[in-house]
Amino acid sequence: MDFASLLGFLSGLALIISAIFLGGSADIFVNVPGMMIVVGGTIAATLLTVRFSDVIAAFRAAYIVFTRDDTNPQEMIDTMLNLSKISHRNGLLALADVKTNSNFLRRACNLIADASSQEMVQKTLQTEIDSLMSRHYVVQDVFRKMATYAPAFGMLGTLIGLIQMLSKLEDPGSIGPSMAVALLTTFYGSLLSSMLFLPIGGKLKARTLMEVTNLEIIREGTQGILANDHYAHVYERLSSYIPEAQRKPLVVGRGSKQESSA
Repeated sequence: MDFASLLGFLSGLALIISAIFLGGSADIFVNVPGMMIVVGGTIAATLLTVRFSDVIAAFRAAYIVFTRDDTNPQEMIDTMLNLSKISHRNGLLALADVKTNSNFLRRACNLIADASSQEMVQKTLQTEIDSLMSRHYVVQDVFRKMATYAPAFGMLGTLIGLIQMLSKLEDPGSIGPSMAVALLTTFYGSLLSSMLFLPIGGKLKARTLMEVTNLEIIREGTQGILANDHYAHVYERLSSYIPEAQRKPLVVGRGSKQESSA
């Protein structure tokens, strides 16, 4: 579970709710018609803009943000170093037996074991990386659009409330409560945009950058294995993908690293 995302969401929500209760009654912040305008309007406009399957994929990705941790790039570097050692010891065909949860890494190993050329492997893996980035962009764009639509429908709800309020100016005592109700839709729209849609979109973008980094490490490591580079040279190629302060030193020598299948 990504505790940073969960902690950020819960702490922000708790602060807003606390401010509401400390300022008086929370009942004045509940307006069902306003919620219908903002939530329903945002969903309707989003469905008009993008495909329904993309909306489903976006909410599925939002669930993943809170429930799945990223793979550390250093761990991926260690994996590629182990594969480099296996290929030197047992040959390239041994990589076909590698067990891994990564479909991308499994495909890379199969391409190596099939004696594919470096150019073919490079193009195939790069195409898959580009395709993944395109799919992820569509998912992120769903939340960016919802973050735009929510405040807009909040303002629309406020205008509806103001029109209804102005139609009852003969009753001065109703102006204050009516104005408060009219402004609630703007509050709902701003809350959804700044507390939910924009943070989720930003976290999905960060996850994409991290995942692309891991895939680039696999792609570059694959090139090193195909070139029959020593695993120390493979390490030098891959370590450039992470900050110097986070790099694990490579100890060259027998038994320096535990060899595994990935």
